[in-house]
Amino acid sequence: MSEVDRQDPAWWIFRGQGRADPIDLPSPPPWRRFDAEARKRRGQVYRPGRQEKMMVNAALLLRRPLLVTGRPGTGKSSLAYAVAEELGLGLVLHWPITTRTTLTDGLYHYDPIARLHDASLVRSRQQDAQPGEEERQQDAQPGEEEAEDIGRYVRLGPLGTALLPQDTSLPRVLLIDEIDKSDIDLPNDLLHLFEEGEFEIPELRRLPDKEPYRRVELLVHGSEEPAIVERGRVRADTFPFVIMTSNGEREFPPAFMRRCLPLNILPPGRAELAEIVRRHLKLAENAVEGEGVQQLIREFVDLRDQHGDLLATDQLLNAVYMLFEHVDLNEKELRQALFHSLGDS
Repeated sequence: MSEVDRQDPAWWIFRGQGRADPIDLPSPPPWRRFDAEARKRRGQVYRPGRQEKMMVNAALLLRRPLLVTGRPGTGKSSLAYAVAEELGLGLVLHWPITTRTTLTDGLYHYDPIARLHDASLVRSRQQDAQPGEEERQQDAQPGEEEAEDIGRYVRLGPLGTALLPQDTSLPRVLLIDEIDKSDIDLPNDLLHLFEEGEFEIPELRRLPDKEPYRRVELLVHGSEEPAIVERGRVRADTFPFVIMTSNGEREFPPAFMRRCLPLNILPPGRAELAEIVRRHLKLAENAVEGEGVQQLIREFVDLRDQHGDLLATDQLLNAVYMLFEHVDLNEKELRQALFHSLGDS
């Protein structure tokens, strides 16, 4: 049968017909939803093993960061959400790392261009003001209005927000994702933060040491509620629960490792994979015992362990989800795409 003669599968939504037709788009997989309930569920479906639970408790007890290594898709990031959900620690402050990330990126962001632009607008209004109003504006100290409003141009990053004092003694949860991708200096730059739990914002420290400059209201990461920073210094009263993930692409300095607790998460076995599939797809106990699901699990484990392919658990989830959506996974190109090795260039 030629390519032209073959019928399109029933599950296809886009058919390349070149005309507009109404579509009925299916609901996304549970792990590809982005509402508040879906984010909460990420911490609920993850089930850590004994080693993960032991090291999380040690990190909580010692107030030390947890450096979590393991293959992609083994649940390194999900561990942070599971801890936050079970202990009621609120929003996970997520700081993704790239090769260009600096310590300041995680602490705060200051926007001098926006501040300069707004100051220009103020001066323009002053020039257009009525004579009496202009005199009153000139009575103010130079730069006073701009200094009072500087908080509008400073937003704390995820790391800076994690170090904010709070009313409760419970820690915030900070996820520093893929720290092994960072510039070589970032781990060393974090040492002072891990030891002292405080940092300064130079733009605020330069303000006069008198009211109203001592207490500045700032924007914070992941919240619409502002925070008050006194004299340009953020000092934690409770050290945050910090999880740093690494795919093992580099080694870290001894001084950095001394301040962390290491945890290596091993790839899940067949029984664990079956349970992961069941929880993520909200299936009944016996739903994963069918030959179709078991065959996909066997193929996934064989490629991962016997052939040495670098695979992530969510690739298996994708395949099983499509199986339950009545997709023919015997299509060679589709199956290869679902189980492609993440180590391939």
